[in-house]
Amino acid sequence: MKFSVVSQVLAVSLVALVIACAPVISQRGYLPDPDGESAIKVGADTKTTVQSRLGYASTTATFGGDSWYYISQTEKQVAFFQPTILKRQILAVYFDKQNKVTGMRRYSLADGRVIAYESRETPARGRELTFLQQLLNATPGTSATNIQEVNPGNGGGPIP
Repeated sequence: MKFSVVSQVLAVSLVALVIACAPVISQRGYLPDPDGESAIKVGADTKTTVQSRLGYASTTATFGGDSWYYISQTEKQVAFFQPTILKRQILAVYFDKQNKVTGMRRYSLADGRVIAYESRETPARGRELTFLQQLLNATPGTSATNIQEVNPGNGGGPIP
């Protein structure tokens, strides 16, 4: 059974297309070793001892109490489509005013919530012109020689 050149090229193209669309699984972030996590004692350990056992946190709390978050997630992406999060793990370590551990908690993808962002836009003052309006409103005879150049290093005044 002989294959023509066209059918061979078509077969190779089909195989290349299937390989290109294979999903890419990527692991992002850092989740500490369970042994280091279990060694941390609430009320006894401080930020220094937590950092020595678990390493640097992925992020820290911006508002509210003092807490560190160790975040890890697994994503799958097929070709150019949006990636899909398969698994997410977060270890939260909470501290008091004396930098002692007050608690630890694990979160997963199931604990997440979708946030509805505001879709309204703040209107800008002034009139927005379309391309056609800008084209028709252009004054003839305006050129670079008629426009006064401004020197930004001289307080915005004219160039001497």
